[in-house]
Parts: sequence; C-alpha cells; structure tokens
Amino acid sequence: MTNKHPITECIETQLQGYLNDLKGTPPSDIYEMVLAVVEKPMLELVMQHAKQNQSLAAQYLGINRNTLHKKLVEHQLIT
Repeated sequence: MTNKHPITECIETQLQGYLNDLKGTPPSDIYEMVLAVVEKPMLELVMQHAKQNQSLAAQYLGINRNTLHKKLVEHQLIT
C-alpha cells in the first residue's frame, strides 16, 4: 500500500472525476487548470498566515518575493 499525501489523493480523485465527466471529449489545458485551482487558495492561505507580509510569505513558499508578487497580481489577490 502506498502512503500518498492527502493533497495528492484529493487532486487525483478530483482530476479523475473531471476526466470522467468529459465522457470521451478530449481535455485541454489541464496543466494550467490544475495550477490555477491549487495555486490561488494556497497563496491566499499563506498570505493570511504571514499576515499579508509578502517577504515572509515568499519565505514560507520557498520562492522569490518578486515571483510571489507576480503570482498575487495574476490571481487578482492584489492590485
């Protein structure tokens, strides 16, 4: 028995459901769709945890502060 991370199991289950719902229609842009639906809530929660401090949130995420800022703008979490 594999010991999968709960987030992995959740994504696999939801993605399999999405593919099943297509009923044979070819999927498109799955990569971008999954990134978008996972990335935005992750950014929101980490920013809350960091009390809106982008430098601290970037440190928590293990990414550059400028990259975080760009992603926050992309997801319309800041202007």
